[in-house]
Amino acid sequence: MNRLLARAPKSPPAPAPAEPPVRARVAGLEAAFGDPGDPANPLGYARLVAADRAAERFTPGEELLDEHRVFAEFVPVSLGGRLASYEDLVAVMRPVFRRDVGLGMGYGVMSWMAASDVWMAGTEHQRTQLAGLLLDGGKAAIAQHETAHSNDYVRSQVSARPGPDGGLLLGGAKPVINNLERARALVLFCRTDPEPGSGSHSALLLDPAALPADRVALLPRHLAVGLRGCRFAGVEFDSCPVPSSALLGPLGSGVTTALRSFQLSRTVISALAVGAVDTVLRTAVGFQAQRSMAFGAHGPDTDRAFAATTGAFVDLLLYDSLAVVALRALHVLPEQTSVYSAALKYLLPKVLTGTLYDLSTVLGSAIYTFEGTLGIFQKHLRDVPVLSLGHAGSAACQATVIPQLSRLAQDSWFREAEPPAALFRPWDPLPPLPSAGRLRLASGRDALSACLPLIGADITGTDPAVRALAALAGVLADELRDLRERVRAADRDGTRPLPIAAGFALVDRYALLLAAAAVLGVWRHAADGGDPFLADASWAAAALHRVARRLGARVPALPPGCEARIRHETQIRYGAQHSYDLYNTPVCG
Repeated sequence: MNRLLARAPKSPPAPAPAEPPVRARVAGLEAAFGDPGDPANPLGYARLVAADRAAERFTPGEELLDEHRVFAEFVPVSLGGRLASYEDLVAVMRPVFRRDVGLGMGYGVMSWMAASDVWMAGTEHQRTQLAGLLLDGGKAAIAQHETAHSNDYVRSQVSARPGPDGGLLLGGAKPVINNLERARALVLFCRTDPEPGSGSHSALLLDPAALPADRVALLPRHLAVGLRGCRFAGVEFDSCPVPSSALLGPLGSGVTTALRSFQLSRTVISALAVGAVDTVLRTAVGFQAQRSMAFGAHGPDTDRAFAATTGAFVDLLLYDSLAVVALRALHVLPEQTSVYSAALKYLLPKVLTGTLYDLSTVLGSAIYTFEGTLGIFQKHLRDVPVLSLGHAGSAACQATVIPQLSRLAQDSWFREAEPPAALFRPWDPLPPLPSAGRLRLASGRDALSACLPLIGADITGTDPAVRALAALAGVLADELRDLRERVRAADRDGTRPLPIAAGFALVDRYALLLAAAAVLGVWRHAADGGDPFLADASWAAAALHRVARRLGARVPALPPGCEARIRHETQIRYGAQHSYDLYNTPVCG
């Protein structure tokens, strides 16, 4: 492995004289990838699926991203990069995730995850050195997962004890680390105090090439069912000395650093998954269009396929509403994002992975195709669920929210004012990147849920979709009220912790209600934007209808015009080659 910090320049290079704005960068990257269905395209699905089958990195894709200096998206503007907002980061990386989740994770998102801990807790020297490394095209890796303990990062198999000259001696192993073989920087979480508690762990920034070769060993690569192009390997330490200057923050601050950085990584990675599901939906719509041309546009199979694709489109918009709100909340309401990031990551397998399998019914046996355009469907079907695993899996996300439920029920729900419009408007300017201190571990506040009673009560009109939306908002406001009473009943005096089983069930309901509140906010403020579809109540009513049914509420069927409007938009975006997310941007193929 190459030397890492020793090779990094002392100060980051200056940014390009005139960096194109984010929308231009997104459009340029999408155009450079070209038509994915063209067999002659070296960046198309045929080459991409072949690399996945061989469990190799998609090298042409990485070279293209280097040409566009996408590595600069992971470095804050203050350090010479392009990272001005987390929404911008997701907007630029979604075209990558539309093509290949493994390319997006292996090329840069894992480096950004490692770097976000350094931007948050590192010294000025550490931040400057790592910025220079990344802007030079180098990669970083992060070691948090603990596969022996269900990915529980606080039960670390790597420990550090005091060593000579005030440094530390590392012992133990981390068996699964993405990008370790080529990493020029490694952020490592390890136990530095044998006693349990929040001060038991520390984070280190290491140079893998500077570690003594006789004290560290690279473990064999692990092949996975998903993300086959990523290279997962492990590392084992044997009384390996590291200097005290490797510490990120004070000794014992690792858990606090991790919990704050999870708010960033959960939100960004969950939002990026939309890109892959967008491609799966587009593939299913195209497959159905070809079948309709070949066998006719009528019949029960066609009706079921249309129902599956329109339902998937609604679920994608429902999920993306919470994703965009959570991204923007990192800037607008950073004190409250521990709840929003956890809810979004919790819904990833429940909504997006479920959507993938719903769409698989459209393709039928064709989902087993490994070649051509349909091969990407099967690849995303394997890759997307991997994003919901790890130390930030569903149970960990629920555990983040459960301790806050009592405070939310007592002090926040039905007490907050409607959140600012900036929370709901994609592409609108945002405040600067939040400081670590503004990312609270548990604030017990939630302004987003106020959209359910406040916006719902303000909806007026005679249009059937608008009336349906108003009624559904009222139903879900009652569900939130019921949730509040359930939490209060489980914690009458405000001192007893919620029963674990009850807490998990309550978080399940709460996450869906947050998504519904995000939908209402996005719909309300879309009237000021340029997308007439988002300003139409049809999609919002359909999204709230799906939430109400998931919660077990008895609600009437939607007006027929809602499904017709959504089906029409599904076909329009496919024909016009526009994305199915809230951004509605041009795509190739």
